[in-house]
Amino acid sequence: MEPSNSHDPAHDQCRAISDVLARVGDKWTVMVVGLLSDGPMRFNELRRTIGGISQRMLTLTLRGLERDGLVTRTVFPTIPPRVDYALTDRGQTLIEPLKALFAWATEHNAAIEQSRQVFDAAKPGAEVPHPPRKVPPLVRPRPAAMSDFGTAGRNGR
Repeated sequence: MEPSNSHDPAHDQCRAISDVLARVGDKWTVMVVGLLSDGPMRFNELRRTIGGISQRMLTLTLRGLERDGLVTRTVFPTIPPRVDYALTDRGQTLIEPLKALFAWATEHNAAIEQSRQVFDAAKPGAEVPHPPRKVPPLVRPRPAAMSDFGTAGRNGR
């Protein structure tokens, strides 16, 4: 049977949803949204707070979030220019799902790690792609609210 050249709306919908999930499921996006849930932050403040992210990766992440309407970029006409990033109303709607995902990952992390060890021991040399076992540490501690994506962070919001 030959592939059909007809337009498949279900395929288009899956691709669109996949693109959105790739954006919001990206580890850097999760960290940036978590930090911005406490209020606006400057670029360098974000970069210093997130351990292990390059300037280029942070720029690309913020640009993608801005393009998707999840983050705003505000330039203040000072010398040197000051640029703040903040969640939009749409970006704010990500906080609760990410809190739920964070809670789930926290609850199941030890069991998943144990399952990986059992699997790896039973099938030595099996190549199974999975995320890195170590998440880059935060360079400096954030308010307690960051640990659960709370909204009572440094700006009292």
